[in-house]
Amino acid sequence: MRRTGYEPTQARSPLRLRFGLALCGLLWGAAAAVVFAVYGHPGWAAFCAAVAAVAAADCVLVVRRIRQGAHFQPGRDVPPYEPVRERDRADHGQRRGP
Repeated sequence: MRRTGYEPTQARSPLRLRFGLALCGLLWGAAAAVVFAVYGHPGWAAFCAAVAAVAAADCVLVVRRIRQGAHFQPGRDVPPYEPVRERDRADHGQRRGP
């Protein structure tokens, strides 16, 4: 099959970069929250703690996606799902139960 478009032949996922940025946001947010709390700025401390919480949630999601591994991406000639068979259509229309 011939490739078309400008996509790279060996594309890499940006998940590791996103994880690094989220980890940086987590560390800086937590450190800033502690510093602002020590110096008596509860509003800023709460804001930085919220930033750290969002970054922590993003870290969890990114790690989950990385552990899932690569997903199959079908080409133009491959349907993204298995076609419905006639037998399955007939079974789907029948009701079960009383």
